[in-house]
Amino acid sequence: MAALVLVVLATGIFAVRTVRRAMFWRAHHDEVIRPWMSIPYVAHSYRVPPHVLYQALGITPQPHDRRPLNQIARGQNRSVDEVISVLNDAISRERAYHPPGAPPPEPGRSP
Repeated sequence: MAALVLVVLATGIFAVRTVRRAMFWRAHHDEVIRPWMSIPYVAHSYRVPPHVLYQALGITPQPHDRRPLNQIARGQNRSVDEVISVLNDAISRERAYHPPGAPPPEPGRSP
């Protein structure tokens, strides 16, 4: 009986965590870019591929890169505002080229 209670409790905890995470991301679309954010966070919030943002900053994409924008700006000898401006421009260009909700282009064909 104790094992059943533990399994139900663990399942409940994981269910609550999953729902909270889903609610968090649902409410965080197009969030104003802040210095503490990472490139993957910004890419997820604005629904653009991370490689677009890395390319705009001249950075090679790295798996599991969680560096905040202020650290990236320091590493590039730029101001955080300049980095944020570059990201906003890249997001605008990407959305103009591939509007959200539009089907992805067919492989081998240019839009």
